[in-house]
Amino acid sequence: MMRNWRTQWPFHLMVVPGLVGVLIFCYYPMAGIVIAFQNYMPNRGLFHSPWIGWDNFRYVLDTPDVYRVLWNTVFIAVMKIIVGLIVPITVALLLNEIGKQVWKRWIQTLIYLPHFLSWVILSGILIDILSPSEGLVNAVIKGLGLPAIFFLGDNHWFPFTLVFSNEWKEFGFSTIVYLAAITGINPSLYEAATVDGANRWQQTRNITLPGMTPIIVLMATLSIGNVLNAGFDQVFNLYSPLVYESGDILDTFVYRIGMIDAQYGVATAVGLFKSVVSLVLISISYTLAYRFANYRIF
Repeated sequence: MMRNWRTQWPFHLMVVPGLVGVLIFCYYPMAGIVIAFQNYMPNRGLFHSPWIGWDNFRYVLDTPDVYRVLWNTVFIAVMKIIVGLIVPITVALLLNEIGKQVWKRWIQTLIYLPHFLSWVILSGILIDILSPSEGLVNAVIKGLGLPAIFFLGDNHWFPFTLVFSNEWKEFGFSTIVYLAAITGINPSLYEAATVDGANRWQQTRNITLPGMTPIIVLMATLSIGNVLNAGFDQVFNLYSPLVYESGDILDTFVYRIGMIDAQYGVATAVGLFKSVVSLVLISISYTLAYRFANYRIF
């Protein structure tokens, strides 16, 4: 161990700034968890606010909207996970069939660019594009003789709008992971399949997809930990009171309770509940990833 330390101490030293940042911004604020068990009053602080035990959790469970919010969160998150697997895999397979590397790189760049745009920018673009009166999408719909759709104001369409717009932004990044998996497949397998007379579809079905399976299983299992993360940035910038029924999620619910209604104890209780459930799901996902994809962190 000492021999390794003498040779690797510069690498450990490089980790120190990141470790200090994690301690300050991730672990130090965890002291605020006690607010979930208090009738927190900012003027009294953590040590002088009255303790009320589990009352904040009981209040949350008695709130009529909490079960609807929980359902919205799970539904939107699961839809994002499913679509987030299908679309990148399909696009990666299609890109793999492009012969000219120049076109392949151009397409990769174009689909990857939205990943770098914040939801503040993209929400403004989407609001204009999806406008029921002047939006480009509804102009096409009206041109087909159909009634305009209020994508951001209709409870039926809003969850699917969230899923579609999120995938438009992120599928380019996920595609790179699957393309990397494809490049790791032994080229001699394709050569042998060509000699045996296999066409491109047969090669994809019998060589490419089986070769991608470990990465697909890994990504699918790791995504289990995001079941309660439906995307606060996206929802907060796109939703309105019109779509609270189908678009309100745990994170936006906590934001309104804590920042707008100033019920800090209740908001912390909801956040703590989400964190505990997420911890359990993440632990399960890493266990499954190790069992089915031989992936481990430590």
